[in-house]
Amino acid sequence: MPAVLEKTETKKRKERTKVPDYLVYEVLGNKKIYYKDYQKVLSGELPPEAIMGSSDLQAWIIDLIIRLLHFKLNYKKFKILSNEVGYFYTPQKRSEWLNLDIAVVSREKLRQPSGTYLKVPPEVVVEVDTKADLAKIGDNYYIEKTKKLLESGVKKVVWIFTEQKKIQIAEEGKPWLIVDFDYEFELIDGIKLNLENLIKEEEVETK
Repeated sequence: MPAVLEKTETKKRKERTKVPDYLVYEVLGNKKIYYKDYQKVLSGELPPEAIMGSSDLQAWIIDLIIRLLHFKLNYKKFKILSNEVGYFYTPQKRSEWLNLDIAVVSREKLRQPSGTYLKVPPEVVVEVDTKADLAKIGDNYYIEKTKKLLESGVKKVVWIFTEQKKIQIAEEGKPWLIVDFDYEFELIDGIKLNLENLIKEEEVETK
């Protein structure tokens, strides 16, 4: 078989390889989004656990924001959910879900845990980078995920991009903003977030 045809056949076989469900990170509008580097798991280069964890910087920033909320949030009104909480953004379709780094949920909407993925829209969602493979969807992923969250009833979606040191703030009916880490804005219920100040208080530097 000519080398070109052999390469084509190999490529087709790889494309037909079924990706196990445990490597599906999210289902976004009927599109399966896989974990970044999932191909390395399929090839045996990495174990699944190696691609599912957060970086130390992601975890650090998530901790900073959760700690701010713990100090200032009214726990009679809101509950903080984290650790990649699953969210059925279309409750009628249990086959579609998103993972959320931080979700602030109204106590009135979520009176007690159900033991399944979250079915009520959070008031605010905060995402720090992503574990998703963007090879096919590209940066449209961030826009599409934000739109799905807002359409589902989430009032504010905040993306933190550590490499670019930028923050995207999206609210339904308002222009989306792209700002620097030192931009101060209301996260929820009068609580202001200035990420650069939080990081400085930790006496650490982000690369």
